[in-house]
Amino acid sequence: MIYLDANATTPVDPAVLEAMLPFLRDYFANPSAAHAGGRTASRAVQRAREQTAALLHAQPDEMIFTSGGTESINAVHASVRALWPERPYLIITGTEHPAVMESAERWRKQGGNVIQAPVHGDGRVDLDALRTLVRSGSVALVSIMWANNETGVIAPMREIVEIAHAAGALVHTDAVQAAGKIPLDVEAMPVDFLSLSGHKMHAPKGIGALYVSRRVRFEPLIVGGGQEKGRRSGTENVPGIVALGMAADLAQQHFNDGTKARIHAMRDRFEHLVHAAFPDMRVHGCHTHRLHHTSSFCLPEIDAAGMLILLDKAGVACSAGSACHSGSLHSSSVLGAMGISARDAACTLRVSFHRFNTKPEAEEAAHKVIECAHKLRAERGDDGMVVTH
Repeated sequence: MIYLDANATTPVDPAVLEAMLPFLRDYFANPSAAHAGGRTASRAVQRAREQTAALLHAQPDEMIFTSGGTESINAVHASVRALWPERPYLIITGTEHPAVMESAERWRKQGGNVIQAPVHGDGRVDLDALRTLVRSGSVALVSIMWANNETGVIAPMREIVEIAHAAGALVHTDAVQAAGKIPLDVEAMPVDFLSLSGHKMHAPKGIGALYVSRRVRFEPLIVGGGQEKGRRSGTENVPGIVALGMAADLAQQHFNDGTKARIHAMRDRFEHLVHAAFPDMRVHGCHTHRLHHTSSFCLPEIDAAGMLILLDKAGVACSAGSACHSGSLHSSSVLGAMGISARDAACTLRVSFHRFNTKPEAEEAAHKVIECAHKLRAERGDDGMVVTH
């Protein structure tokens, strides 16, 4: 299997697995316990907190360990809604992850107001529109993802923060796809809240973190034990936390060792081969502000659902748009917000590379895509393209 679905989840790095295994097997004590085993676990949690904070240029006491990005997002929205009731407005965009979209719907049901800031055709937020929307003085929170899970488009986060803070609004960013992929610095770009998830950066599923700036108040979503200094109750997932810390360390190392450039080259080679065979191929999203490992592309009149079936049989794992709705295919709200027709969205595939992929895999996957697309076109009787190697 050639696995090109890293935006859905990444394989666990062997070094991450080795780091967490002792805390599954030997050092299993509760970190809240007063005995030696508890102290060992507690020290491991603190070390991981420092590692995860370093990934963001944050302070360790600004990090809260959670079950993942979805919990972190929900916690922020619930906290802001509770603590700033005099500011009833939440601003999001139409290209957000379902965790933000559905949390925003709950904000609305609880008596708040939600505004969707428009995005340009390249997937980046319309900053002039955002500036106008926050001027009312009644916006509590602007919640915009740092990098999109479907297209890889990177948001103009510096400008978003400046606009929101100038109007007295707080800023949350869903950085689940950005963390570990691109350098993030909450000192240089002072967001108030940031969500991340371990399984998008070669740690296991079920562990994530929430950055809460020292500048802002926070009310916990989960209560009942006082862990995480009262900000997130529940016995800590020590193996997962250790794994996240190691994954954060490894991500920082790979920022400087040529890994990003290598993955970028693989992604570009894949797109080049497919485009050479199908000149009508269209890559979605801003080409100059896009994650180096993500490609969302449309092959017009070639059904993505049919392609997924054929590619799976051919040994290539990818997705059609988002993979966060229990495996079901649905019209992409992200592509719709970008002005892409439902017809083209239904012909869109997403491939997302990870650091264990190789150039031969990228080339083989491209040829498999080409072969499967020819097969579908041939079944319709309009196959006239030539495969380019």
